[in-house]
Amino acid sequence: MAAPESALTPPKPSSEKSSPLAQRGTTTIPAQVVARIAAQAASEFAAVGSNAGGVLGIGSRRNFGSRPEAQCQLYGQRAILHLDLGLVFPTPLSSTIEDLRAHVSRRVEKLCGMTVGKITIDISWLNPSNHVRKPLR
Repeated sequence: MAAPESALTPPKPSSEKSSPLAQRGTTTIPAQVVARIAAQAASEFAAVGSNAGGVLGIGSRRNFGSRPEAQCQLYGQRAILHLDLGLVFPTPLSSTIEDLRAHVSRRVEKLCGMTVGKITIDISWLNPSNHVRKPLR
């Protein structure tokens, strides 16, 4: 007589013992951290600077060595970013801003695992380079 079919198949794991992936929790990244990552990504761009020092805009100076200001709002796994920065002048603004948006979006998506829905950018100052002006006579 043949063994019953249930004797030939290994027992199925119970639902209480789930895989290690199912036992993991979730990682939550605060909006402030995403904003700092976006600010760092923007500062990696050569023509971008920030305001440094001062109180309420008084005594502030233009600085290409620090990160620009950034804010973030999170909607699930979608980040909405706002950057306030300065740029070197002259520079082609539309293409520079487009490249900056793409760079910041890629970095945030790679480092945070979030989708960047929108990036608004305020250019609060332009820094003319020395070779723009001709010497006065």
